[in-house]
Amino acid sequence: MNPSDRRAPRFSCVTLFVMLALQAGRSHAAAAAPPEELSTLPLESLMEVTMVTSASRFAQRVSEAPSAVAVLTSQDVREHGWRTLGAALATLPGLYVSSDRNYDYLGARGFLRPGDYDSRFLLLIDGVRVNDSVYDQASIGEDSLVDMDLVERIEYVPGPGAAVYGSNALFGVINVITKSGSAMAGAQGTLAAGGKGERRGRASYGYHSQDGTDVLFSVKAGTRRGGALYAAEFDTPDQNNGLAEGLDYQRMRGAFIKAGRGGWGFSAGHVTRVKGVPTGSFGAVYNTPNYTRDAQSFASLSYSAAATDTVAVSTRLNWGRADYLGVGSYPDDQGLPRVNVDGDHAAWYSLDASATLTGIAGHKLVAGLDLQRNARRDQFSFDLDPHQSLLDDRRADHRLGAYAEDEMRLAPTVIVNAGLRFDRDSITGSRFNPRTALIWQATPADTLKLLYGTAYRSPNAYELYYAVGVSEGGQAANPRLRAEEISTHELVWERRPDAYSKLSVAVFHYRIGGLITETLRDDGLLMFDNTERASANGVELAAERQFAGGTRLRANYAWQHVRDGDGARPVNSPRHLAKLNATWPLPGTAAAPGGPLRLGVEGQCVSHRLTENAATAGYCAWNLTLVPARKRAGGVDWSVSFYNAANRRYADPAGPAFVQEAIAREGRTFTAKIGYAF
Repeated sequence: MNPSDRRAPRFSCVTLFVMLALQAGRSHAAAAAPPEELSTLPLESLMEVTMVTSASRFAQRVSEAPSAVAVLTSQDVREHGWRTLGAALATLPGLYVSSDRNYDYLGARGFLRPGDYDSRFLLLIDGVRVNDSVYDQASIGEDSLVDMDLVERIEYVPGPGAAVYGSNALFGVINVITKSGSAMAGAQGTLAAGGKGERRGRASYGYHSQDGTDVLFSVKAGTRRGGALYAAEFDTPDQNNGLAEGLDYQRMRGAFIKAGRGGWGFSAGHVTRVKGVPTGSFGAVYNTPNYTRDAQSFASLSYSAAATDTVAVSTRLNWGRADYLGVGSYPDDQGLPRVNVDGDHAAWYSLDASATLTGIAGHKLVAGLDLQRNARRDQFSFDLDPHQSLLDDRRADHRLGAYAEDEMRLAPTVIVNAGLRFDRDSITGSRFNPRTALIWQATPADTLKLLYGTAYRSPNAYELYYAVGVSEGGQAANPRLRAEEISTHELVWERRPDAYSKLSVAVFHYRIGGLITETLRDDGLLMFDNTERASANGVELAAERQFAGGTRLRANYAWQHVRDGDGARPVNSPRHLAKLNATWPLPGTAAAPGGPLRLGVEGQCVSHRLTENAATAGYCAWNLTLVPARKRAGGVDWSVSFYNAANRRYADPAGPAFVQEAIAREGRTFTAKIGYAF
C-alpha cells in the first residue's frame, strides 16, 4: 500500500462550517429571541458572562484569555451522550482520540506519538493536577477519575501552558470543573444499559445549607462484556483464525466527594478498572486472557481568602496515588506460554500557593510557588511460575516551580498578558519558560490575539527506566533522555457578533526539539529516544450558532501539516479533521414523556493516517442521542444514544508495540440511560 495514494475523505462538515461562518457574520440581535432562551445557550456563547480560570490561574473572560480557549458544558455532555472525557474533547478543534482497546489517547494538532500515555497534556480536576508520577498519564477514557454526569464544564486551553503550570502542559491544559452540591440539590440515581453487555449505575447526593456549606458525594460502577476482535495478522488455525473472543471486557467502579464552606474546599476521588486486552500487545500470546488492572486516587484540601481589598491568596495541598497491574501470557525461550505480571506504584504529594494582586491600576498580577514530591515512581515485572524477578526499579524525585503573570491593560481595547516560570526538577535540571499574548479588541465584535510561548516535558519514569526482556527483544531503558521542548507562534481571530454566534480562526506554527518517541532499534528492542526536531503548521476554523427555536450548531475544521526533522510525515498524524455537533428540538414531540425531545447529532471526519509501514483510511463516524428538551430539577430524565450509528469500519494506527498495523475501533453500539432526581 502506498500511503501517498490515499486521499482524504470529502468533508461535508467543511461546507456546513462555511454556512455557519456566513450566518455568524450577520447580526442577530439578542432582542430577536425571547429572553428565556438565554438559559438554553451554551455558556461559551455568553461572552459577557463566561469566565475561565485555566488559562492564567485567575478568572478572565474567554475573549481576554491568552489562548483560543474552548468550553464544553454539562448541557453539551447530556445532549450528546458523552461517556468519557476523551469523547468530549474529540469534538474540539485540532483534537483527536485513538484507542488500542485498553486506553484512549489524545492527539493535538497532528501530534500523537505511539507509546505516549497522554503525558503532553496537563489534566486538572477542579484545578487539581491528576497526572500520575510514573507515566505522567492524563487519563481520558473509562479509567478516568471524571464521571461525566458530574461535569459542570470542561475548559480546554490549547498551546503551551508551562509558563503557568510547568511540565506536561506541552499541547494544552484540560480543566474539568465538577458540579456543586447546590447544582445536584438532593439525591439522584441513574441506570444505563447498552450493547455488548454494558451495564452502568450511579448514585449521587448534593447538599447546600444557608451557612454556605456545600457537599457533593457520588459513587458509580459499571461492567461491559465487549465483543470479538479480529486481527488479520493472527489469522492462523492455532490462534482461532485471528478472532479474539470474550477478551474485550471491562469492569469499573469509583467514588467522588467535594465539599466546601467559606474559603475552605476539599475534594477526593477514586476509580478502579479491570480491562481485558484482546490485542496481543508487547509480544503477548494472542487470544489468551491478558488484562490490566489500574487504580487512581486523589485528595485535595484548599483555602482561598481575600487578604485585603486588592490581594487574594490561595493555597492547596494535594495527594495522589496510581497503581497499575498488567497480567499476560508471553512465549518463553521454547515458545511455551509463561504468565508475566507487570506494573507500577505511583504516589505523590504537592503544595501550591499563589497570590493575586489587583491594586495597581491597569494590572492584574498573579505569582506563586508549587512543589511536588514524587514519593514513589516504582516499576516491577516478574514471571509467576516459576517466580523470576525481571524488574524491580524504585525511584523518587521532586520538582519546584515559581511563576508570575501580569495582565496589563494598555488601553481600553488592548491587553498584554506576559508570564514567566522557573522550574527545577531532579531529573532534567532548571529552565525558564515565557508566554506572551497581545490581545486587541478591534471592534465590539472582533478580537485579535497574537500569542507566543514555550513549554517542556520531562521524561517520565517509564520512558527513563523501564527495561524488561532485553535479551529477548523487549524494552530497554534510556536514563540519558532529555526533556522535550516546544516553541509556538499563534494568531487567533475571534468574532462574536451577538450572544448567539461565535466564529474563530487560529493559525499556528509549532517547533519541537528533542521529541521523545518510542522507537524500534535494529536489535529488535523498543526504547524511548530523543528524536530530531519536529514542526507543525496549521489552521483551525470554528463556528457556533444558536438559532431561534432552539437549534444549536457547532462545527470546526483543522488543517495540520506536521513533519519530523528529516521531513517525513509522522505516524498517526491526520492532515484534515472536521467535526459537527448539532442539537435541535423535534417537532410534534411536546406530548412525549419529559416534554419536547431534542436530537443530538455528532459527526467526526478524520483523514488518512500513516501507520508504521502502511496507512489507515480516512473515515467519518456519526453518533445520535435523543433526550428530553429540558432536564427537570426533580423526576425522571432519560436518554438513548447510538455510537458509530452507521456502523463505519475504521481503525487507529497501532505503533511498534503491536504486531497489527492498526487496531479496529468499535462498530455500532447503543446505550439507554434513565435517571431519577428525588
